[in-house]
Amino acid sequence: MIGSSVQKPYIISADIGTTSTKTLVIDRSGRVLASHSVEYPLFTPAPDMAEQDPDEIFQAVLTAVRTVVRKAAVLPGQVLCVSFSSAMHSLMAVDKELRPLTRCITWADNRSAAYVKVLKEELNGLDIYRNTGTPIHPMSPLLKLMWFRDHRPDLFDQAYKFIGIKEYVFARLFGKLVIDYSIASATGLFNLRRLEWDEGALAACGVRREQLSDPVPTTCVLQGMNANAAASMGLAEDTPFVVGASDGVLANLGVGALDQGVYAVTIGTSGAVRGVVREPVTDPQGRLFCYALKEDFWVVGGAINNGGIMFRWVRDQLATAEAEEGRRRGMDPYDYLTALAREVSAGSDGLIFLPLLSGERAPYWNANARGVFFGLSLYHQKKHMIRAVLEGVMYRIHSVVKALEELGGPTREVRASGGFARSPFWLQMMADVLGTDVAVPNTIESSGLGAAQLGMLALGEIADFSSVHDWMHVEQSLQASERNHEIYRQLTKIYNRVYHQLKDEFDAIAAFQLTHTQS
Repeated sequence: MIGSSVQKPYIISADIGTTSTKTLVIDRSGRVLASHSVEYPLFTPAPDMAEQDPDEIFQAVLTAVRTVVRKAAVLPGQVLCVSFSSAMHSLMAVDKELRPLTRCITWADNRSAAYVKVLKEELNGLDIYRNTGTPIHPMSPLLKLMWFRDHRPDLFDQAYKFIGIKEYVFARLFGKLVIDYSIASATGLFNLRRLEWDEGALAACGVRREQLSDPVPTTCVLQGMNANAAASMGLAEDTPFVVGASDGVLANLGVGALDQGVYAVTIGTSGAVRGVVREPVTDPQGRLFCYALKEDFWVVGGAINNGGIMFRWVRDQLATAEAEEGRRRGMDPYDYLTALAREVSAGSDGLIFLPLLSGERAPYWNANARGVFFGLSLYHQKKHMIRAVLEGVMYRIHSVVKALEELGGPTREVRASGGFARSPFWLQMMADVLGTDVAVPNTIESSGLGAAQLGMLALGEIADFSSVHDWMHVEQSLQASERNHEIYRQLTKIYNRVYHQLKDEFDAIAAFQLTHTQS
């Protein structure tokens, strides 16, 4: 065991997300004692670009850890470990001194959209998917590298390594470049069964394996961090740091969704549906991902681009006056908009919204998809539009669940996490759309909690995940309304037909926007 002692009762988890880094202090019983979040911007200088400043994120990690340690009044000698979670699919180039040559390109960047067709039709993309488990989509670092090779050959040739954001953080802390199996399996470059870089994928993008980080298990532990970084975080230099895994697979662990037919649904900025299998499996149609957690836990599922960000879009673009009215009444704007949506019956009186404003991932994998209001009439009011947008996100979740059931079997229960789990209205809507029970665990910080559990396993403090099963308690369980489910059953069929009938038109309008949108 590394540092095993009852005198070290606290685990710190750090979750490097798309819009913020969030840290938690958790005790050995699974109680969250303190939390802190540090936000950072997403740079979108063009419609298809989505980048971040890696140094800004590194500083956010230091600040978030330092602040949560102070909030919980934790002494350096009381920290068992710091365990990491991270968003997937990021990519950046660094030089030999590990200095960034580019910003960090996020999963939301669509510059490489044209390479989807190239990979699928010219380079045996489906075989690469079967080997790597990463669907063919511009989120994938594989496609990002193809774009860099062709569009920025100067940077491509200059780069010493191509890495993700968590690798950069650990390089700054320990001077080592390592990538955990979980993040690696989301790059499109990593062979799921051999647990090494995939030769076919490397050939497709022209990258050598020595230009990538060394793959390590998610339970890998590093010690002996940079003294300045340790002092900045209020930690001892020999504090064990567990490399950890991706936010998606850790969310399943955190909510206890490890059994067949129990699926985790997370909706934050984006969203995902995931289930656990005991060995790697891929979808014959290439719709679902398969990412590693550990040797006997693999997470299959699908992510959607447009989750909670759709509610923010409604607030900022459609309902600014209503949001302000909520503030005047002393209410959270989102709560006020939800109250307006409650005035409309299930199905929004026949108004359907396709929430595809930033393209879409599972199960369509269509970067050119765009948002659509369908069925809009003079009868409909703004409150109908608000509810239709929220329902549209649930139609997206429904599409992924149905694809996942083909691999993982019928849904027995859904476990909800992420920001949307704070909304009983949205949770009930999901139960009604899916026609299944929705359980809400006692914490919505599922990725951070999962990282802490993985940290305890890495340090030998527990033998397996069953030892921390009691960390998760179901606080509420919602059952579907049969009447509402029947309404949604009809509307999801229409929703799916509308999407497929518009596929060609999505390509056309995306091409128009690319050439006519003002920068």
